[in-house]
Amino acid sequence: MTKTLLTFGDSNTHGSPPIVTPGLYGRFGPKDRWPTVAAMTLGPDWSLVEEGLPGRTTGLEDPIMGAHMNGQTGLRIALESHGPIDVLTIMLGTNDLKTRFAPSVDRITGGAAGLLDIALSEPMQTRHGGFKILLICPPPVVETGPIRDQFWGAEAVGPHLAASYRKLAKARGVGFFDARSVIDVSPQDGIHYEPEAHQALGAALAEVIRGM
Repeated sequence: MTKTLLTFGDSNTHGSPPIVTPGLYGRFGPKDRWPTVAAMTLGPDWSLVEEGLPGRTTGLEDPIMGAHMNGQTGLRIALESHGPIDVLTIMLGTNDLKTRFAPSVDRITGGAAGLLDIALSEPMQTRHGGFKILLICPPPVVETGPIRDQFWGAEAVGPHLAASYRKLAKARGVGFFDARSVIDVSPQDGIHYEPEAHQALGAALAEVIRGM
């Protein structure tokens, strides 16, 4: 029986390349996006649903990009749009590091907790016949590149997220993976991943998912 993987995240799940010209839309092809790499590594018994939205947060309405960037609203829509699923990956927190959100480890972890509470809720679990969850902490942002002004102060918060996410995942009884253990952000913009990082992350996550 085919299993379904739903990957929920932001631009790095969408496959946005490192920014060279702000405002110019781009997206890697399927073979260079980590969700597709993970699904291909898992094999033909798996199907993939990609739910990556550039700008998405763990639970904040963005005054510039729009209220629809609230990941908690988006997760409800995704879980009610697709199914049944077997594994849900959540990788968010990068956009929460923007200066306009006054980022802190506690605030971002709280947003991630809200996402897990939605996914673990009885209505959602029942709807899909039960599914497993993998919380992924994105690698820390580096303040460099063409939109570094939007992430002023991110380097003081980002490196501490993984430890907090790990504790949250343990408390909620879900899987955890620290993306920094296999990849770093691109030096071009300090936010997005190069194709080689997508390959490494997809392959690593496939192994984690296979073992869940």
